[in-house]
Amino acid sequence: MPLINLSSVDLNLLVAFEVLFEERSVTAAAQRLYLGQPAMSAALGRLRSLFQDELFIRIGREMQPTARAMEIAPSISIALQQIRQTLEASKTFDPATSKRTFAIGSSDYTSYVVMPKLLEVCRQTAPGIDFRLIGFDKDCVGKLLEQREIDLALGVFQEPPRQTIQIPLFKEHFVGICRRGHPVISQQAIAPETFAQLPHALFTLRRDEVGELDKVLAQYDLQRRVVLTTPHLLILPAIISSSDLVTAIPSRLATSFACQDTLEIFELPLQTKPWMISMLWSKLTDRDQANLWLRHLLKSVCEGI
Repeated sequence: MPLINLSSVDLNLLVAFEVLFEERSVTAAAQRLYLGQPAMSAALGRLRSLFQDELFIRIGREMQPTARAMEIAPSISIALQQIRQTLEASKTFDPATSKRTFAIGSSDYTSYVVMPKLLEVCRQTAPGIDFRLIGFDKDCVGKLLEQREIDLALGVFQEPPRQTIQIPLFKEHFVGICRRGHPVISQQAIAPETFAQLPHALFTLRRDEVGELDKVLAQYDLQRRVVLTTPHLLILPAIISSSDLVTAIPSRLATSFACQDTLEIFELPLQTKPWMISMLWSKLTDRDQANLWLRHLLKSVCEGI
């Protein structure tokens, strides 16, 4: 049996049916829908033609539903309720009552810096909201956003993918950390040559041995020895505090690590460029109310970091 072409059907007739079924009166139904009685009677006539059934028959003072009307009433009610819920969900998002789960593309660093504050704010204002942190390759971030596997991504995006939007969150720069009482590094600044001769640890996701510091050292015709490379940023405090290795890490992370009595922060003897941590999302979710709320909250959280 071929499906009915919905483009030829006035779906407002289903609303008229629902109200007639509830009111059992053309006059009362017309008043409830802010229609004149002739318009309501015309709607009933079109409903009868559509379903090829009388649907409602006057018995005494009421319009009683026929067997066909009784049969289709539950399905029409469910369909209209689903449409109302869909339209309402597209208009409003209440974080205080929402049970939504957001997926955020994030590295160890951005997770460490941003998530504690974000979770604390949500604990007070959006207790039902859950988060999933997803590691990502920058070459794949556009696909992850487009396929809605993540709602947004945090990081450095020098060449953001097409059909994405990016806003800056906060600026970051490198500082050095070493163990407290390091035999070479003191409170006084050290020369680039001395710095290059120290054993280094390097955080890298690219499985190579070249970081930003190596590019700057090359300008001085210097080369360092990288004793350890790791994709795990958060193991560095343990490594640095128990050895003579030094490393350069983002300043916000260093400040947090330096709360441990075993580590010290020092200024690098090299001029490194600061960088911007940004938030990236797809144009497909730009107007989504839930995602708008999350982006505004993240921006507010990062202003205080």
